[in-house]
Formats: sequence, C-alpha cells, structure tokens
Amino acid sequence: MEDETSRDQGVIPPPPPPVSECPPRLLVIGAGSRGRAYARAVISSSNGVLTAVAEPDDYKRNKFGTAMIWGSNPSPPEGASFKDWRAFLAYETERRARARAGEKDVPLGIDAAFVCVLDEMHREVVVALSQLGGIHIMCEKPLATTLDDCIDMYKALQDNVDVTGQQKVFSIGHVLRYSPHNKLLRKLLLEDRVIGDILSVVHTEPVGWWHFTHSYVRGNWRRENTSAPSLLTKSCHDIDVLLWLLCSPPDCSSPDCPPPHLPSTVSSTGSLQYFKRSRKPAAAGTATNCLSCPVEKSCKYSAKRIYVGPELVGLGTGNRGWPMSIVLPDIESYGSEQDAEAAVLANLAKDYDDSTPDPHVAQRNWFGRCVYESDNDVCDEQIVTITWDEDPKPSHLPGHGGSSGTTAHAAPLADNLHGRGSKLATFHMVAQTKQVCERYTHLYGVDGEIFADSKIINVHNFNTGQTTTYNTHVESLGHGGGDVGLTRQFIMAVDMVKNHGWSTDRAQKELIGCTLDEVIRSHAMVFCAEKARKEKKVVDWAEWWSKEVKSRLEQV
Repeated sequence: MEDETSRDQGVIPPPPPPVSECPPRLLVIGAGSRGRAYARAVISSSNGVLTAVAEPDDYKRNKFGTAMIWGSNPSPPEGASFKDWRAFLAYETERRARARAGEKDVPLGIDAAFVCVLDEMHREVVVALSQLGGIHIMCEKPLATTLDDCIDMYKALQDNVDVTGQQKVFSIGHVLRYSPHNKLLRKLLLEDRVIGDILSVVHTEPVGWWHFTHSYVRGNWRRENTSAPSLLTKSCHDIDVLLWLLCSPPDCSSPDCPPPHLPSTVSSTGSLQYFKRSRKPAAAGTATNCLSCPVEKSCKYSAKRIYVGPELVGLGTGNRGWPMSIVLPDIESYGSEQDAEAAVLANLAKDYDDSTPDPHVAQRNWFGRCVYESDNDVCDEQIVTITWDEDPKPSHLPGHGGSSGTTAHAAPLADNLHGRGSKLATFHMVAQTKQVCERYTHLYGVDGEIFADSKIINVHNFNTGQTTTYNTHVESLGHGGGDVGLTRQFIMAVDMVKNHGWSTDRAQKELIGCTLDEVIRSHAMVFCAEKARKEKKVVDWAEWWSKEVKSRLEQV
C-alpha cells in the first residue's frame, strides 16, 4: 500500500466578538505575570473591558492600571484600584449598599473577576467572591493546593448565584483546552475518529533544564509545604487534557450528553532526582550562592548565566519580561542596562545560612541560590499512569445499539463500545530537557496513530497507509493561543449571560466547555496520583473518589 502525505489547514482562531452595548466589566486580582497575560488577552481578543485591578505591590498595581485601565490620568477613578482583594470586597459591599439605597451616580460594579493570586491564596479569594455573590469567576490553575480546599471551593462556587438565584459562570485556567492545536486534536480524535477507538496515549511535558530551576528549585513552587507538589503546580492542566481527551464525551452541550468514561486505576512514580546536595559538583565546595561559587563560570545553572548573560533569557538578551520581571519585579523602572544589571546582581547575591529561620527562607525566592543547596523538595521527574476498563454506554442512552440494532458509528466495522473500551494514558513530566514546555503526545488507536507537538498533528491511517499533517495557527505564544482562547471564551460566556439572555448553564457548557465536575475531577486525579506515588501502590479510582471526594461533596 502506497504511503502518501498530504497537508491540511488547521483551525483559524476567530476574531474578537462584537462589542455589546454594555460590555462585560472585568477585575483582575493579582497583577503578576498571569494577571498581565489575561489582561493583554482581554484587550486584544475579547469584547470585555478592564475596569479594576487589585494588587498589593504598588509598582505592579500602578503600572497595570496606567497601561490597561486609566491611562495617563493622574489618579485612578473610583472603583478601579485596590490594595488587595479584601479592599475590593469591602468597597463592593459598600457600593451595592449605596445602589440599593437609591444613591445617585454610584459607579457600575464589575461582572467578572480573574483570580491570579498565589496558588495558596486561591481558596480564600474564590470562596469570598462566591459568598459575595453575583460575580462570574475565572481562577488561574491550579484550583487550590490541597484537596480539602478544592472541595470547599467547589461547594462555594455552586452557591455563587445572583439576585435571581442563577449560578454564575466559572472557568479554570486550564488553558491547554483552548489552544487551536488541542481543539483540533480533540475534534480529530472524538468527532472525526481519525484513528478509531483510542487504545493508549503517551503525553510528555518537557519543563526545560533552566526553567525548572527558576520555578521549582529557586522560585515560588519549590516546596510542597508552602505551595504544592510539582505535579499539581506545573502539570495539573496536562492531567486535565488527558481526561478531556479520554473521559469527556465529544459534545457535552447536548441535554442527552452521555456520562464520562471514568478511569479505573491510577499509579505514579517519581522523585527529586537531581537538584539536591548529593549531586553538587565537588569543586563547588561549601558555596551556597552562585556569585561566590568557584565553579560559577562553568556551571550551566549559574544564576549570572541565566539572568544576566546573553545566552538564555537574561538581561544580556535585552529581556525585561518573564522571568526577569519575577527576579526583579520593578526591572522596567531601571533606565540603563548598567543600573538594571546592578539591581539584578544585588538581588541574586541575597542568601541564607543555617542560622536563618526557616519561615524567612520559605517566604521568598532565592534566585542566586545554588540549585544543589536549595530548600526545594518537589519532584523533578514523575510518571503517572491512568487506566480505563471497558464501560459501554447504558442501553437507554442515545447512540447505543440496544434492541433497535442501531449503532452510533456509520463505519461497518465499528464495535459496540462506542469509544468506551479499555485504554491507558501515561504522562511524563521531566525537567532535564532542551524544550521548554513544548509538549508532545503520541496517541495510538485501532485504525491509526497520531503524533502531535506544539505545532503540528501527524495522523497515520492503517487502512489507507496515508499520513496527513495538520498545521494549526498560533494566535499568540501564551500556551499556543490557549491564554487568548480561554480569555475570549470566558468573557464571551459572561457577555451572553449579561446581554443576550443565555442561562449560565448554557454558557458554561457551550462556551466554557468545562463543568465544575470536570474541574474537581482533574484536580482530584492529581491528588490521587500523589497518593499512589508516595505509597507506591496502584489506586482504585472509583474507591478512592467515593471515599475522598464524593462523600465530602455530599456533606452539608
């Protein structure tokens, strides 16, 4: 059989939706890198309006506000700038009281909030917003850093209703669902069924050798007790994508949506393999900081090389964005390169010793610290394996053969499982890679196989011998267009509810495309995998879910 290769055009990202007469008014809580990313997407690709920011850092708050909200005005208008989320809650409570009392010229409130604070703060912010009620919420991933907090947030979000009792829209920062690349991949798999039933998936997230040290050895997410396991903080949306491809039905907007095909078992292995004292080069001696290390010039993890030099992402490349803005938040305020470099080096020189109280060490980042002498403890390599058993749809659901003898598939050789056969997925998170977060996936089916990376999707069909290559348009560099895609869909959902008579249930299903149940399931899968890893066992998913999640969700 002759093998032919053809090329097809991928999904073209849509233009921004038309602006409504009363466009959605938006608050960003947390003006860090993620808050700014969503704000840029609001401006470039949505029909929403940024009207307020809450951020404790004066520099970040004012820079965000002047760039995105109030412009060159000498001071922000009422209701536009808040020291933190608590200040916003106090103001909004008072504003609503003024409006109810009939006071004139009360400013309009916000319709939706982007929650982009530190991971460990998500629970208190989202629960507080839900208790205030009436605000649509998008929370950056992960939902929370503990399973208990995730469950508390799930319950609170269910109770987040407006004055009419209608539940508000919720979205999670699982941006990988919204990239044109992954949307096309899901369509090819579940709607077009280009490889038939899926038998197995091997998905890899290559974190990047220097990127891992920045975020998970020296940075915010290095310690499980102050943040969470790296599987959650780095890879929860990878686990979510696997469940999206292998659990969720192709179309969940239908009232006859079939139940998800739920996993059977979960197992995981992994550890902190490399970034620890036993791996430290002997010639480094007792040095704990790059700026005082005798082998700094020859060490690839040198903080000077990464953050100052011209090779990677340092000042020498002209970069003052991420990650330099994390190392020195006000880096853009330094006029000359010399002043900026001096400030960066002063920050990198900060260090601690055995006499430094651990709470002080834990509360900040140490970007000049030796990667072999840091206080990190999260995995730098981990594998998760998820299996599914055969689970045919019940006969009363649409698409099942049942007594009528009909079948869900037009193909004459289609079986009776309707995509719910046994299968497995393997996820690999690895630090030591050249690629930085450029994920790639192998998918194996009964009729073919797929290789997908961040740019192309190659589909090989066993029956025809043909290989088809799909190229997808990348709308932006933020997660392959996922940042923009999520922002657009969330604000469009808010707009349809606010201005066009949609119910939130319809907007949640058709525009967000992700339910609260899916959010809690994918996060629970991470915590289940961590239990499996730590206890070195294979966990029965249904049993674990019933005990650890379902029973608590049902508690009043």
